[in-house]
Amino acid sequence: MQIQRTSTSSADRRLFALLAFAAVLPFAAGAQSRVASSARRPSVTSTRPFVKPTDAELRARLTAEQYQVTQHEGTERAFRNAYWDNHDAGIYVDVVSGEALFSSLDKFDSGTGWPSFTQPLESSNIRTKSDRQFFMTRTEVRSKGADSHLGHLFEDGPKPTGLRYCMNSASMRFIPADKLESEGYSHYAALFAQQNAAQKK
Repeated sequence: MQIQRTSTSSADRRLFALLAFAAVLPFAAGAQSRVASSARRPSVTSTRPFVKPTDAELRARLTAEQYQVTQHEGTERAFRNAYWDNHDAGIYVDVVSGEALFSSLDKFDSGTGWPSFTQPLESSNIRTKSDRQFFMTRTEVRSKGADSHLGHLFEDGPKPTGLRYCMNSASMRFIPADKLESEGYSHYAALFAQQNAAQKK
C-alpha cells in the first residue's frame, strides 16, 4: 500500500501565516500598551537608565511653573508654594524623573518660605554646581538623572550638618509615608516605621 503525500500550496501557507499572526497580535498590542502606560511614571525599581523626555514632552507634562523652575532655573514665590509648610511624613522625589531626593525626617522650618532640608535622602541623586547669576556666587542643587534645577545649598543650617538645602516645591513631588509602597518606594518605608516606634516609647 502506498501512502499518498499531499502538498501544501503556497496559498495555504500564506493563509496559515496570517491566522498565526492574527492570533498573536492582541497579545503584542496588550504588551505594548502596558509598556506605554508604565513609561508615563518613572519606575524606581527599574534597572534601565532614565531617559529625559524632550523639551516638548516636558512642556506638556509639567505645569508652567514646574517647567520654568526645573528647566530654566526659575524660583517660585516664598510662602506661596506647595511644601514650605508641609509637616507630613514622607519623601520628596524629582518631579521629572521620580528620583528620591529628600525626606521629611531631615526637613526643618528655615523661616525662608521654601522647603528646607539638612541633608539629601539619597546623596547619589544630587549634584551641585556653582551658580554665578545675579552678581553673586551660590551653590546650585540639581538632580542627577533628570538634571532638574532644585534650588540652592547654604551653610547656615542647623546641626548636625550645618547645611540648608533650600528647594523649590515645584521641582519635587511629595509621597506620603503611607503611600510609599503603592508608589514604588517601599524600601524607604522602614525609615518611618523606625520613627513611629521611637515616638511610641
